[in-house]
Amino acid sequence: MARRRERTPQAEDEEDGVAGMAKAGRVRLFLDETLAPGAMPELGPERSHYLRHVLRLPVGAALAVFNGRDGEWQAEIVAYSRESCRLAVVRLRRAPPPVPPADLWLLFAPIKRTRIELLVEKATELGVTRLLPVITQHTGVARVNRERLLAIAVEAAEQCDRLTVPDICPPESLTRVLHDWPEAGRQLLVCAESGPVQPMATAAVALAPGPAALLVGPEGGFSAGELDELAGRPFVVAVGLGPRVLRAETAAVAALVCWQALRGDWSVGGSVDVRPPFRAGPPCP
Repeated sequence: MARRRERTPQAEDEEDGVAGMAKAGRVRLFLDETLAPGAMPELGPERSHYLRHVLRLPVGAALAVFNGRDGEWQAEIVAYSRESCRLAVVRLRRAPPPVPPADLWLLFAPIKRTRIELLVEKATELGVTRLLPVITQHTGVARVNRERLLAIAVEAAEQCDRLTVPDICPPESLTRVLHDWPEAGRQLLVCAESGPVQPMATAAVALAPGPAALLVGPEGGFSAGELDELAGRPFVVAVGLGPRVLRAETAAVAALVCWQALRGDWSVGGSVDVRPPFRAGPPCP
């Protein structure tokens, strides 16, 4: 006789969260295809199983879909088959913003699997447009599972009401990244543990408007040669993240929060509420 799997408090919380999300009509899916009224995208076995057996959404249930280009659309489940699910796109729910969101890249030295997955999830939630794994002298992890990281980024974008999914680039050496750096005015703020730096907040406020990037080093820090190479580039600004030594993933999140609060899409419009329109109404009952 098969042994019944015990229900842990964590599993119960996750199931309650999924059920609540479905009940509130807040299910969102990223679809890499054109969205327009009358479109009828077909979902594969994995997503069909998710909607039918995990969320238990019936035919006729509403959900939101987005593709990173055409805004967010309301769709309905038209039919289930054995290994697929057919949707019908009904109407535009949220148009793409008239002004593109802040163009912010995150460069990071690959770290252990659970921590790099956390980093990608939080960077997606914090609005990063591109993630670039950078191999440095002290990088302890050289291989990156881009497919897995992209799946994590997609899931994070679905859950945080984001309209786009960040690009995830293949790993490259720091020297190659600096050599190929674009010349379109993109400044690179390097989170350095040693050497002369500006406070992160000071540097963020002082930079000219335009695209930007943040670079977080490996757990062992940058080598002296790498810091010299970075200091010799005109587009590089070395910044500090306070008096404590932070883990790589913590440093990335801290730098992103500071940037978004001072220069990014948290501060767009001054005192204007920049949340999606449906978030600005009364709270859920």
